[in-house]
Amino acid sequence: MSTLLEKHIVELLQERNEKAISLLYDNYGDTLFGVANKVVRDEELAQDVLQESFVKIWKKSDSYDPTKAKLFTWLFRITRNTAIDKLRSVNTKTDKEIQMDVSDVYNLGVEGIRPELMDVRENLDKIESKYQIVLEALFFQGMTQQEASEELDIPLGTIKSRLKIGLRELKKVYGPTTIMLALLILS
Repeated sequence: MSTLLEKHIVELLQERNEKAISLLYDNYGDTLFGVANKVVRDEELAQDVLQESFVKIWKKSDSYDPTKAKLFTWLFRITRNTAIDKLRSVNTKTDKEIQMDVSDVYNLGVEGIRPELMDVRENLDKIESKYQIVLEALFFQGMTQQEASEELDIPLGTIKSRLKIGLRELKKVYGPTTIMLALLILS
């Protein structure tokens, strides 16, 4: 791709001009599909990843900084990360479906579980709201950390920190082993 065309696409992206997406798709679509397909190893899933990637590219178009990375590198990273997130999401769903079929999954020892364990959602109000929001998104809405970051418009690093602190605060309510068991049951 010529530097002039790349520069034009970047300008269109920064102006939030919809022509940028068409040009991106025409010039990078096949390559980005290849990136997605290499990660997920499923053409149908790779198509979904490509579509989600272009949505993310459009939403994040104002964050692209040509001084930090070439346009293709930026597009590649978004697509690759979206593919990895999609793969994790699919694998998590498959793992949960498998667990539902295995009867021994539910034969956990209950001697150490306290009755208040089953009201984790209700006890979220005992921690600060910024931690509640993150735990709610990750454990009750089933979002990945990346999805929560995008949905809540909070940097990924902050999501990770709030998750860690939120779990630490819940441990104070339930005790260290009980909260981990509760989260295993909920996930």
